[in-house]
Amino acid sequence: MTSALAARPRTPALDRDVALRLAETEYDRVAALLASLSTQDWSRPTDCPAWDVRAMAAHMLGMAEMSASMRESMRQVKAAQARGGVFIDELTGLQVDERADMAPAAIAARYAEVAPKAVKARRRMPWILRRQKMPAAQLVNGREEAWTLGFLSDVIMTRDPWMHRTDIARATGAPMVLTAEHDGVLVDDVVREWFERLGSPVRLRLTGPAGGSWGESGPELEFDAVEFCRALSGRGTAPLDTEVPF
Repeated sequence: MTSALAARPRTPALDRDVALRLAETEYDRVAALLASLSTQDWSRPTDCPAWDVRAMAAHMLGMAEMSASMRESMRQVKAAQARGGVFIDELTGLQVDERADMAPAAIAARYAEVAPKAVKARRRMPWILRRQKMPAAQLVNGREEAWTLGFLSDVIMTRDPWMHRTDIARATGAPMVLTAEHDGVLVDDVVREWFERLGSPVRLRLTGPAGGSWGESGPELEFDAVEFCRALSGRGTAPLDTEVPF
């Protein structure tokens, strides 16, 4: 990536209507997954070492509630900043801590209740706000970069629950519902960003319902689509050095 591109705040590549459709479907799939978990599933460890399934779901609920209300978003941001430390770690820690006393069933029920409100609030975000740069720089691939609030809302706020849905499915053995119409579109957006960040030609083939083929020259790579995304997020074992944020 050139320094000029690195200095420009990152904006969503997805069409807004597509981004909101992905958000609505992803929230629905997370809600269905949480509702399907057994009592034993909630205490299973995940690939995020500090979190079991219940803690991960508490974070996901906190993020959904943050998306659903500007007032709640501002409250969480201020509370996380007051804790000191790395902001994103303090924010996710706050979300888990504040929901430490919630029973699993209550987390699942509240997530299903707040998800439609989160989609509605994300849809209402005005274009002038979406174009604004986030106050804090984000560290990706060892470099600080700027994001717009639109990139956070349209892209990251959907990638995050999608990735955690893969975490919970792996932790519990629950089926990971995948379709080309939803997961395939999300993965395609990730791949296109990865190509931009990679900056070198490669032929990529991803297998599974969310897969596809990209690139016309360079070395050939083949992975399962979900495992490819997990590797880009720092999970898994695929030999990929270029990170994409989730």
